[in-house]
Amino acid sequence: MSFPSALSQAAQAVSARLDRALGELPPSAVRDAMAHALAGGKGLRGFLVLEGAALHGVAPDAALNAAAAIEAMHAYSLVHDDLPAMDDDDLRRGQPTVHIAWNEATAILAGDALQALAFELITTPGQPAATELAHTLARAAGASGMVLGQALDIEAETAAEPLGIEAITALQAGKTGALFEWACTAGPRMAGADPAPLAAYARALGLAFQIADDILDAEGDAQTAGKRLQKDAAAGKATFVSLLGLEPARARAAMLVDDACAALAEHGEAAESLRQAARFVISRDR
Repeated sequence: MSFPSALSQAAQAVSARLDRALGELPPSAVRDAMAHALAGGKGLRGFLVLEGAALHGVAPDAALNAAAAIEAMHAYSLVHDDLPAMDDDDLRRGQPTVHIAWNEATAILAGDALQALAFELITTPGQPAATELAHTLARAAGASGMVLGQALDIEAETAAEPLGIEAITALQAGKTGALFEWACTAGPRMAGADPAPLAAYARALGLAFQIADDILDAEGDAQTAGKRLQKDAAAGKATFVSLLGLEPARARAAMLVDDACAALAEHGEAAESLRQAARFVISRDR
């Protein structure tokens, strides 16, 4: 199966699981806003959960809750990041952001509910390694991971000097990389295997993804990307592109993809779909 087909198939399975979970909630504006926030994504993080699980002999059905959980957590982060108090975006995935389509209060509550849903999914009775998955997801999403990265990003907007490469790398390791690492290591954790090889893969993958995002922000097409672009430059924020230059940033992303693929060496051909995922993150247009 080609990578685009595998990604689409995984996204459909995860979306169906999330639809089922939302269908169990009472009708409300919050539930509708949650569905809005979940729609239209690539489903890459959920795909990584399912592929990492398959690589370690975990059945798709046993991994589906974890795959849905990371997509719910990611959607929550986007809803809150888009708020006026954060990045103040009005377009996400080609549609109005939640606070534009509803209001700020509904967006905050929808984000809160999506985060809660993530933990509900991975603590479903019978879920393999539920306690470990919940504990590691809390750390990845919280004040030592994604939230820390977002806080550092906000602080950088008013810093006396733009951040350097090391600081940007550390910031993005939390803001973007932490959830990628959780997604990639969920499979081995469910199997009781060593998560270190896939953690190394994820760290390189997450950074390559962020550099590709910076390149898209600099030269992408807003209609194709489905979000407002060039906003980092307008805000005077340091990015990999502004610090390295466009072509060196592109070269750095390609090197990171090579590093990600090298981390999968012990898995041989069985990890080819993950290698294709790494190549995808720097070739995408949204």
